[in-house]
Amino acid sequence: MSAYLHETWEGMDRQSRLLTWCVGVSLLLHALLLSFHFRFPDALKFSSTQPLEVILVNAKTKEKPSKAQALAQANLDGGGNTDQNRRAKTPLPVTKASEGRDLAEAKRRVTELEAQQQRLLALAKATPPVAASEAPRQAPAEVPAPQPSGRDLRDLALAAMKLQAQIDRRHEEYQKRPRKQFIGANASEYRFAQYEEEWRNKVERVGTLNYPAEARGKIYGNLRLEVTIRPDGSVDSVRLERSSGLKVLDDAAFRIVRMAAPYGEFPPDIRKDTDLLIITRTWFFGQGDAVWTKRD
Repeated sequence: MSAYLHETWEGMDRQSRLLTWCVGVSLLLHALLLSFHFRFPDALKFSSTQPLEVILVNAKTKEKPSKAQALAQANLDGGGNTDQNRRAKTPLPVTKASEGRDLAEAKRRVTELEAQQQRLLALAKATPPVAASEAPRQAPAEVPAPQPSGRDLRDLALAAMKLQAQIDRRHEEYQKRPRKQFIGANASEYRFAQYEEEWRNKVERVGTLNYPAEARGKIYGNLRLEVTIRPDGSVDSVRLERSSGLKVLDDAAFRIVRMAAPYGEFPPDIRKDTDLLIITRTWFFGQGDAVWTKRD
């Protein structure tokens, strides 16, 4: 074989030998390159595995929510009794019983147990005394007081949990209520009195300049108005506490309050503990087509 290759090599010209040598070197280099293996370090690998938070819900709906806010084991399109984005804080299960039914059932069972105990005690008292000639008999053992069953304890615990949930909900609602300050007949702190005085000057000035045209020189009266102001000086609400009996004057008072707004913003000493300021004053539409107010 080697002799054959040697003769073949000797029979080639110079260009054929060069071509054969290049092809051999190329095959050798490719074999060496294919023997190497490359891979990315573990630190550079992309991991698509991410933790998922799945919420267990105790209800489901046929409709799939258009915009899901969490993953769950079943579809739940809406739920609860509030439009706010909140989740339940109590582990109470969903029950079909009406409110107070479990507690009433537990009370009824306790009442039945107490009545049974009373009947047993009455029966023991009605037993005739033993005669002296008769042989002494063993004294009857005391009737043990009936113990609440596991079902009674479960019902009472469920009722207690429901009551605690109601207390928590009412406490949360109370904490979210706006902090109000009322300015009425009683003396106020200086910080509120100063703000009220500035408010009074503005509404009386605007009211006198805008006295209702249909009432000028002929219609007078007084009414009591409650005005609620927000921290930025805007009007939150206006309520008529006592009417003047004349619609033209009542409407004029409402209109003047809106026209004079916005009022001054709450200073820092008021804003720190007040969300709504409520000013109650009596409004007078009097002679000379003037408007003024005063406390009752």
